[in-house]
Amino acid sequence: MDQSSDSSQPSELVEPVETDQPQKPQPTSPAKDVKGTRWYVVHTYSGHETKVAQTLNQRIESQRLQGKILDILVPTQEKIEIKEGKKNTVREKIFPGYILIKMIMDDATWLAVRTTPGITSFVGMSNKPTPLPESEVSSIQKFMTMEAPKFKTTFSEGEAVKIVDGPFAEFLGSISEIDEAKGKLKVLVSIFGRETPVELDFLQVAKL
Repeated sequence: MDQSSDSSQPSELVEPVETDQPQKPQPTSPAKDVKGTRWYVVHTYSGHETKVAQTLNQRIESQRLQGKILDILVPTQEKIEIKEGKKNTVREKIFPGYILIKMIMDDATWLAVRTTPGITSFVGMSNKPTPLPESEVSSIQKFMTMEAPKFKTTFSEGEAVKIVDGPFAEFLGSISEIDEAKGKLKVLVSIFGRETPVELDFLQVAKL
C-alpha cells in the first residue's frame, strides 16, 4: 500500500460521515475468474470506505459493468472491543482509506471507478494503476477470515485505572503495558509501598 497514487485531482465532494459499524459490502457479482480481471487498489476518504463501496456497486449496476467489475473488497478483521466493561464483536478496517476492486481495466471501468464520489485515486506507479499480485490478495483474504479475534481497547499506556475484579479489586494503578492480541494489560499498583505490575484482563479494570 506504499505505492504512489495517481496525480489527477478529485472533484470536491461532501459525504456524510459513516457512524455505523463497518460491514462487508456485497460483491457486484459472484467473484469468479474472468480473462483479463486483476485486483486493483483505490484510495478513498478515510472513514468512508464502506459508503464508497456501496456507491460504486450502484454505479456498476446502472452502467451495466457487472461483467467487467466483479468484486469490491473493504478489508476488515473481526475484533473484540472492550468498552464500558462490556465485550462487543466489531469489524475493524485493516487498511483505512483503501478498498480493493477486481476488474478488467479499460477506459469505461477506469472512468466509472475514478469518478465515484469518495474515490480520490488508483494506487500505482507513474500515474498508471498497478494490479496487486494474486498472492497478496490471497494473504489479505486469509487474514480477514482468521478465527481468533483480536482485542481492541480504548485504554492507553500510562492511563490511571481502577481494578474492579479479582484479588486486587478497588486498587488504583496505572497501565504499564497493553497486549491487545491476548486481551490483557499490566497495571502498576502500590503494594507494601512498592509499585508492582499486576497482569489483568481488560474486563478487570475500568477508567477513572
